[in-house]
Amino acid sequence: MKNTVCIAMAVLAMAGGGVAYAVSGTAQDRPAATATAQKQTTFAIENMTCATCPITVKKAMEGVAGVTAVTVDFAAKTARATYNPRRTNAAAIAAASTNAGYPARAIQN
Repeated sequence: MKNTVCIAMAVLAMAGGGVAYAVSGTAQDRPAATATAQKQTTFAIENMTCATCPITVKKAMEGVAGVTAVTVDFAAKTARATYNPRRTNAAAIAAASTNAGYPARAIQN
């Protein structure tokens, strides 16, 4: 019984030491994060005539791989998309809106 407890404590001590080692060190010691900076682009949107149009534009733009957020301003007829530039670009996001029936063009990066 005493042997089993000693083995269990040794395993726990080793596991604890491994965890402590994994989280120790400075940011310079750890590999660079793989996440890239997000990019935002504002688009002028055509053909939005009713309150449900922004919903369609938002869903179309959010359907593009790499897009993380979209806000649509119905009154200003604009949309602002946040996305990973390694996975997509403004042209692909504009094309998604255009294909949904709401032509879009980038007006600000």
